[in-house]
Amino acid sequence: MKQREPCNEPSKIEVDLDRISNLPAQIIEKILSHMSLKDAVRTSVLSSKWRYKWVTLPNLIFDTDGLSVSAQDHAVIKSKIVSIVDHVLLLHMGPIHKFKLSHRDLQNVLDIDKWILFLSRGSIKEFILEIWKGHRYRLPSAIYLCQKLVHLELFNCLLIPPRTFRGFKCLKSLDLQHITMEQEAFEHLISSCSLLERLTLMNFDGFTRLKIHAPNLLFFDVGGVFDDLSFKDTSHLATVSIGLYAGYDNQNLGLASSGNLVKFFANLPRIQRLEVQSYFLKYLAAGMVPGKLSTPCNELSYLSLRINFNNLDECLAALCLLRSSPNLRELEIGARTEEQNTMRTIANIMEEKYQNFKFDRLRIVKVSAISGFRQELNFIKFLLGSSPVLESMTIKPASIDGAWEMLKELLRYRRASVQAEIIYLDP
Repeated sequence: MKQREPCNEPSKIEVDLDRISNLPAQIIEKILSHMSLKDAVRTSVLSSKWRYKWVTLPNLIFDTDGLSVSAQDHAVIKSKIVSIVDHVLLLHMGPIHKFKLSHRDLQNVLDIDKWILFLSRGSIKEFILEIWKGHRYRLPSAIYLCQKLVHLELFNCLLIPPRTFRGFKCLKSLDLQHITMEQEAFEHLISSCSLLERLTLMNFDGFTRLKIHAPNLLFFDVGGVFDDLSFKDTSHLATVSIGLYAGYDNQNLGLASSGNLVKFFANLPRIQRLEVQSYFLKYLAAGMVPGKLSTPCNELSYLSLRINFNNLDECLAALCLLRSSPNLRELEIGARTEEQNTMRTIANIMEEKYQNFKFDRLRIVKVSAISGFRQELNFIKFLLGSSPVLESMTIKPASIDGAWEMLKELLRYRRASVQAEIIYLDP
């Protein structure tokens, strides 16, 4: 029998591994960029050529989910994430563009301090820090040296910028949630970031007056407790969402002579989307409320309002907004039911105010949390009779009690649009 010669051809597995190893550098970088950091590190076992590919990743994301850490042993969690971050930063080569740390149990501030110091010596562009437990983490002064930052996102932090801080010159997006900061420092931070385009503020303390001076701002989202809000040089601001989480009290505040409503819109000539949540309409209604703004909101196409229909000032402020928005296409109204009752006087006054007005562009209306009070039904009747191109009105009552009778009455109202459809949703 003829002896079989040994096969020197590479196996299929070896060929496949070789193909992976010889991929162009940009393709390998693309593959790694779509993986979690944990999976990217695992690729080091593919071959010797892949062993240190992950150390050049520009985006480093450390969080509980990405690290698959058990939430049952807090000591293990803390030590494991610290050792992992230390190890990754020690081996990393090349620039780090994005660094995200999100963890519920990491409370050793000295570790975070040293990581921020390390990052401040590079070209970090995105920095996200979310500390879910414990006291506010005081950011070290090194963070203010990161002058190439484009996006900064902080959760549960204390910000005390040094007096020499002149702002983040490249920053375009700022997201601050559950933060503490002094009034003067906050105002200086916003005004000194001249390229800022997106600003999010949620649940803050240390400052109560929101003075937003940002000439390039496009998006603004705020939710919290504050006394005053004003814009300066915000002519490009297009999307605004504001929630005032506590009842507004203007007794100790100096209102603008023209009222809060006029002051608020004075620097919003290009507003396109506006959400007035919680008690902020009560703030806007303080002071003089005109029948219509002198400069209309010509680009406003979407408006969402939370309103107490039992408050005459709020009703008048809402009506002013509607009359000042000639190109409004979508309207959402939510009633603040905790403040409602059946005061006939307000219903009669508002019914007179609803005369002789048309919404020539309004197509979609959504009304929620109503209880069937006369002032609510008069408002819906006004919208149905004044919207010639209305396509749909969605009604969602606050409760099932009396909802059927309310719906039957709504269906009897005259509709200016022959194609308008009333859609009822169960509460």
